[in-house]
Amino acid sequence: MRTFSAVIERCPETGLLVGYVPGFPGAHSQAESLDELQANLQEVIALLLEDGEPRLDADFVGLQQICIPA
Repeated sequence: MRTFSAVIERCPETGLLVGYVPGFPGAHSQAESLDELQANLQEVIALLLEDGEPRLDADFVGLQQICIPA
């Protein structure tokens, strides 16, 4: 079992959820729901892994919230 972290955003133009794996070229998809997006990303990543071990451009470390006084 391999685990990848995906960043998920909502496209302001289409309203669709867009997910991508940072540093993993080609590992991205979009969908109307989180469940559909997860299934799409699983399929895309599985297909990309069929070509062999990916050469990751970066390692996902995490997210950090930055607070700025108003």
